Amino acid sequence: MNYTVLGKTGVLVSELCFGTMTFGTEADETESALMFKRCRDVGINFFDCANNYSDGRAELILGKLIQGCRDDVIITSKVSQRVGKDVNALGSSRRHIMQAIEQSLRRLNTDRIDLYFIHHFDPLTPMDETLRALDDVVRQGKVLYLGVSNWAAWQIAKALGISEKNHLARFECIEPMYNLLKRQAEVEILPLARSEKLGVIPYSPLAAGLLSGKYLNTSATGRIVEKQQYAKRYSSPRYYEIAQNFAQYAHELGVKPSTLALKWVMANPDITAPIIGARNLTQLEDSLAALKLHVAPEVLAHVSTLSDIPANATDRLEETLDATFKLRNR
Repeated sequence: MNYTVLGKTGVLVSELCFGTMTFGTEADETESALMFKRCRDVGINFFDCANNYSDGRAELILGKLIQGCRDDVIITSKVSQRVGKDVNALGSSRRHIMQAIEQSLRRLNTDRIDLYFIHHFDPLTPMDETLRALDDVVRQGKVLYLGVSNWAAWQIAKALGISEKNHLARFECIEPMYNLLKRQAEVEILPLARSEKLGVIPYSPLAAGLLSGKYLNTSATGRIVEKQQYAKRYSSPRYYEIAQNFAQYAHELGVKPSTLALKWVMANPDITAPIIGARNLTQLEDSLAALKLHVAPEVLAHVSTLSDIPANATDRLEETLDATFKLRNR
């Protein structure tokens, strides 16, 4: 296992982060424990969670699993998604953050969360209030570092400016969606992360399984079939066309599409650690195979050409030096 520094924190994290969104739903407690053990066996020390995953059950399960190795792992959680029926059981207000952090600490059975994320942008709460509340939980020792997920680049940049101006703990890591089908992060989010030395742990590197090739079979089951959120996210026929061409290319190389899709994300030098998820050990093994997969730069470059490069951030296209990111081979 290779380890890399998480942004400017000085903390070393594994080159893969395991996401626990399936804990307590698709993966029962026994299967969750098996996947956790397998991750630890290969050297993964980074585990991503959220207070709304499986209505809090994911935190409870992860909390049990880390008891024998708490000081050896880096765990995350998140706040802002709805976690109850009360009208205020969501958002990024001081009130909700202060309640949510205590609830997460109890479920995780720990005295601190290594990396605490704002899960989504809250348009009803002033950014200053959110950042001040986050600074307070850091000063209290309940959170070590801060992160943000699903924010636009301008929102992240604004938050960094407010934190700098007011001497508040700043975001040290971002968690955007990023995969061969969803490449918007390449336009402004990843350049911002590079400039500000932010850790980047993208989720959905396999595009909810579409890049595994399994949905090319009409009888397949999974998130895109079972959950409207994912069906809508990947509803474009173009995505299926790309997935088909990508799967065919992977098979020509003798590599599982899911393994190659993950390797492509890992190869981006702006990425700290993609978040992998799985329902069971079999799915997990396909992702772990990326750790040992050696792919020539020209292969990864060809994979990039199979999907659509997002539009440039400005209309001055003549100033674009390189439309595709520089790849590193591991």
